[in-house]
Amino acid sequence: MLQSQKPRRRCEGTAMGAIVLDLRPGVGIGPFSLGMPICEAFASIEQQPNIYDVVHVKYFDEEPLKLDIVISFPDHGFHLRFDPWSQRLRLIEIFDIKRLQMRYATSLIGGSSTLATFVAVYALFGPTFPGVYDKERSVYMLFYPGLSFAFPIPAQYADCCQDREAELPLEFPDGTTPVTCRVSIYDGSADKKVGVGSLFDKAIAPSLPVGSLYMEEVHAKLGEELHFTVGGQHIPFGASPQDVWTELGRPCGIHQKQVDQMVIHSASDPRPRSTLCGDYFYNYYTRGLDILFDGQTHKIKKFIMHTNYPGHADFNSYIKCNFIILGSDFAGTSAEVHSYKNKITPNTKWEQVKEILGDCGRAAIQTQGSTSNPFGSTFVYGYQNIAFEVMKNGYISTVTMFQS
Repeated sequence: MLQSQKPRRRCEGTAMGAIVLDLRPGVGIGPFSLGMPICEAFASIEQQPNIYDVVHVKYFDEEPLKLDIVISFPDHGFHLRFDPWSQRLRLIEIFDIKRLQMRYATSLIGGSSTLATFVAVYALFGPTFPGVYDKERSVYMLFYPGLSFAFPIPAQYADCCQDREAELPLEFPDGTTPVTCRVSIYDGSADKKVGVGSLFDKAIAPSLPVGSLYMEEVHAKLGEELHFTVGGQHIPFGASPQDVWTELGRPCGIHQKQVDQMVIHSASDPRPRSTLCGDYFYNYYTRGLDILFDGQTHKIKKFIMHTNYPGHADFNSYIKCNFIILGSDFAGTSAEVHSYKNKITPNTKWEQVKEILGDCGRAAIQTQGSTSNPFGSTFVYGYQNIAFEVMKNGYISTVTMFQS
């Protein structure tokens, strides 16, 4: 598990007490909405640096698809959990309710001044079905649609909650009332109970709207074209900038290619080195895609697709490209793609790629052009019509398609 931390910036207003965020059960809290892509969450954080001044990003470096990507705000007592595959927000957890005050309708709860006791929760959110008692953890869970509260139960009062489904008394015999230790906000449309421990359902991100281009499946046929399955566009090698603009719309950015670092390895290109830097990119960050045009012919010569894995220097620069790479031997329809054995996707590891395409020899080292890159170098392996940039954990960070 790796953790990165943004530079610390302190604001007096937030140092003196808990911040206040609007609570929207089943929807989100403050600027963070369930289902939002991780890049949108980072954009919201960067817009309010005086509030979100300490930010930790946690992920499982060795197997980035096994555990959530977590954005944590330790000063404010809550964190955001993103599904590692779709990189969309699936769960918001407040783990220190004294550090965060929530506004629901016109009332406040949480923070050091308004303790989130069982009595306060019941008064604010109203009656609900009896909660669930987890005997192993000595925690009582209370559920509302898209919202749950966990209350620790002292051992001497465990007999108040003997049944798994039990009604917690508003007060213990000594007159005290339990204070919540965790609040979970999740998509409530599936009628799930999301809480602490294995007794409860796992939160999932809400469904994408029909026609959404986020994580659109892109079928990449080696040496031929990209096919965008939602919009139906086909972008072949040799297409012009006008073709691409018409099919995909205005690019997010356009920039000149500075140096062709791999030309030294090419004995087949007789042109002088200085003439190889006129190529230019169309950057489609929201599609996880760069398109390289030849500076002389103005025709597509390369497609670069990004997986947006944490632990790579380009993380959060692109939305993940949900590609499926098909060999030149594939002659089926789009409906038959998923049954094709030799497909390569963003979750295909390098060892699996070698099983499909065969061994390709030694790798070139990619340093990202900076000795200060905290993630270290990557390895570039080339085949006919395709090259893979691979991270040290064996996952693919970028795929470059070209015509040999």
